[in-house]
Amino acid sequence: MKVNPFFPLACVCLWLFSASSQLSASEPVADLKDLARLQSKVEAVSRQTTPATVALLSEKTGSSGSGVITTADGLVLTAAHVVQGAEELMVVFPDGEQVQGKVLGANYSKDIAMVQIIGKGPYPFASMSDSKPLTAGDWVIALGHSEGFDAARTPPVRFGRVVSKGPGNFLTTDCTLIGGDSGGPLFDLEGKIIGINSSIGVSLTNNNHAGIDGFKEDWDRLHAGEAWGKLSMNPFANPEMPVLGIGMGERRGVKGVPVASVVPESPSAAAGVRAGDVIKTLDGSPIEDASKLLQVLAKQRPGDKVKLGVDRDGESLGMEVVLSSRQALFEER
Repeated sequence: MKVNPFFPLACVCLWLFSASSQLSASEPVADLKDLARLQSKVEAVSRQTTPATVALLSEKTGSSGSGVITTADGLVLTAAHVVQGAEELMVVFPDGEQVQGKVLGANYSKDIAMVQIIGKGPYPFASMSDSKPLTAGDWVIALGHSEGFDAARTPPVRFGRVVSKGPGNFLTTDCTLIGGDSGGPLFDLEGKIIGINSSIGVSLTNNNHAGIDGFKEDWDRLHAGEAWGKLSMNPFANPEMPVLGIGMGERRGVKGVPVASVVPESPSAAAGVRAGDVIKTLDGSPIEDASKLLQVLAKQRPGDKVKLGVDRDGESLGMEVVLSSRQALFEER
């Protein structure tokens, strides 16, 4: 498919990790017995979920990608850039069976989309879990039709860990991905969908996934066939990125983020933040500079309530701010 801001994703191998890594907070991988148990879980998930992992092909655009069926009547979740420009797609099952699919809705800012299989089910499907509770180090399993559908093999299984959360609904893993994996599913060790393969990072083992919670938030609009938002190479410019509504300044020798200006009717204005204040903490996390502030904000969502620690003329103040999306604050004015 066309390669521009979001690159089609990828992968071909199963990664193993050292005994110091963790299966989860309560299940450390400390010896070969633990590794064997982990391998059994990965094998079970791959057997369970492979039948629901499909390839998506568009004759109109010439694009190809992957998707996952999440209901018995054939509702497919995929990435928005996979369906861009298409109204219908060929849905190809791992055994080679082909059925037609109708493109429903897409939120390009979150890189999420839905496709409905045209025809009677029931179809094999995978259930959804939640992406917000994920933390760095959690084990995950990625599937997808790498380099397009191949009748000689089933979708390759990639195994890795969550590297980081954010910005917005995105998360990063070290699962190796290549072209054709875009739109494929990311599973937890219970075989539940927790994300959709979105875009590659600086290397094939540093990849972005759209969290499944983004689908849940936009479910009705996607299912109704709405399309909105825009793809962006810079995730911090995402229209749905949470913002405070301030202009960030600089002050030599000062740790924190000086507030150069406050956007009228913004979350910060409503909370009482003033130009000249210096933001020192956000929800207790020290804020040394603008880069750190953006990183901490990226792990939040529009509508979340955060507590700012602010220095005002030597006095420490605490302010609660309800975050807005960049789009709601700037683009809809």
